Amino acid sequence: MSIANHPTTGDLIAEARVINAASRLTRLGGGAMAPGVIAAMREISTTSVDMRTLQKAAGRRIAELTGAEAAMVTCGAAAGLMLAAAAVITRVDPARIAAMPRTEGLPNRLIMARSHRNMYDIALRTPGTELVEVGIADRYSGAGVRDCEPWEIETAVDERTAAVFYCATPEAEPRLEEVVAVAHAKGVPVIVDAAAQLPPRHNLTRFIAAGADLVAFSGGKAIGGPQASGILCGRADLIEAALLNMMDHDIHPALRDGALPPHGIGRPLKAGKEEIAGLLAALERFVATSDDDDAPRLRRRANRLAKLLRGIEGTKVALGAPDRHGMVSRVELDCGTPDRAIALARALDRGDPRTVVVSNMLTRGIVIFSVDCLASGEDQIIADQVRNYL
Repeated sequence: MSIANHPTTGDLIAEARVINAASRLTRLGGGAMAPGVIAAMREISTTSVDMRTLQKAAGRRIAELTGAEAAMVTCGAAAGLMLAAAAVITRVDPARIAAMPRTEGLPNRLIMARSHRNMYDIALRTPGTELVEVGIADRYSGAGVRDCEPWEIETAVDERTAAVFYCATPEAEPRLEEVVAVAHAKGVPVIVDAAAQLPPRHNLTRFIAAGADLVAFSGGKAIGGPQASGILCGRADLIEAALLNMMDHDIHPALRDGALPPHGIGRPLKAGKEEIAGLLAALERFVATSDDDDAPRLRRRANRLAKLLRGIEGTKVALGAPDRHGMVSRVELDCGTPDRAIALARALDRGDPRTVVVSNMLTRGIVIFSVDCLASGEDQIIADQVRNYL
């Protein structure tokens, strides 16, 4: 194939483009980045840097903003969780790092409430960990009101426990402070998955303030950084262990001090210099604004889309209820029946351009449109597509 036939960036966009009415999802490439974030990535892309020094420098600023002892940039929240799981097992021991994922004879168990299990915890299992579930989440099944209690976590901790894992949501039980208290009393750290817990912005510091030892955030969601970026912050010794599990260690022995392991299990999870610079620029922008700045903009977008969708026969349009952050950023189109809603969602997903919607209420006959990732004019395209189909 000649160079002339190679696809350009424009060709790739034309083939893969979607209208994102489903929010900042990884499978949709997240959202658009601000010009300042792109500029930071472009600037650092023109030079070589010492990656460990760069991580340390960025980590100091991230630690200031999160209230942690130390921090690092990861290539996403899931990468942060995998590195966290590896770190609590290996600590800074080169022999343990070199042995991963073989963890025989090492403390490798992660204790978690059964209600905190989710599809993303494959990242926790990858470094040779054993997940130990405790508690019965009757409140989710409708069979009762109970969930895991702190004493159940406490009694599950033994000499093989590496850490306690906590998936942070506004509804999570037990309370993080209670989990931290029983874990620390047993001498084990607590890892928090806070991937999608921004906003509100105060969550950036809340989990560390509650005593968590390692916290993972997504960089490509609300922070607005590169999609393949994230934050891992927490105890300095555990961040150092996470870095050792990730960094390039191919340095001649005569040019370094002390022992270094071979490349660790986190080596495939390396964060590039562009992701580090972009994440830091996005984080500075994020903390310079407030939740109150976001809410009016999102409500205006939602109101506009709702207005464009009104009047379609056989449908009802409503703004979504405020989310857990108090923001109205979704429009609900009640299509009357599940079959009609599913058919519309499928038609939109096969349109030109494709429009991807929030699908968690299709079985109730409702198609949901999230507005936070819509570009200018895309609300009109969505309305035209819906009218043409229905």
